[in-house]
Amino acid sequence: MSEGPAEDHYFTADPTVAFKRAPITAEVWGRTLPLVSGSGVFAQGRVDIGTSVLFRETDPPTGGRVLDLGCGYGVIGLAVAVSAPDATVTAVDVNERAVLLANENAAALGVTDRYRAATPDAVDPHAAYDEIWSNPPIRIGKQALHELLLTWLPRLAPGGRAVMVVGKNLGADSLQRWLGEQGFPTTRLASAKGFRVLESRRG
Repeated sequence: MSEGPAEDHYFTADPTVAFKRAPITAEVWGRTLPLVSGSGVFAQGRVDIGTSVLFRETDPPTGGRVLDLGCGYGVIGLAVAVSAPDATVTAVDVNERAVLLANENAAALGVTDRYRAATPDAVDPHAAYDEIWSNPPIRIGKQALHELLLTWLPRLAPGGRAVMVVGKNLGADSLQRWLGEQGFPTTRLASAKGFRVLESRRG
């Protein structure tokens, strides 16, 4: 798949851009997490609105095997690891800078025994997950997004679920229908600030 300029920050760390770290404070499920973001990584220097909506409209998992799909600098998966001591988190991103930052943040938070970030090809393809949490990269395009979701959603364990936040104007409602057609019945948990929080189940 070719990578156009609009997609570039999701997939590559442009070697012409200096890698600068940017500290942030994330409010997650009633906790405050000191994190570090960086140039060339999604939502540098902030927690994006969609992810903030996800935290505000959900409760954290209670445990189990959790996948943070498209982890960026790690905020969702790290929030799960900190909030759910019985959870084991695998975080995945194609951007190697994001993976580096996420693992650095895990070390700073003291959760490296239960949290690991990696690129997709470094993740066990046979691993199963009880829950997948994601602010998926909608802007990669519908076909690429569908391929991404059909790669990872089948890795849900029977009875598992995926929780995703998607912009309404970026096709959340059509995505909800499509997920159902693929065998992942999807309901809307919440709608706020132009975003939908969707829950997909594996039967």
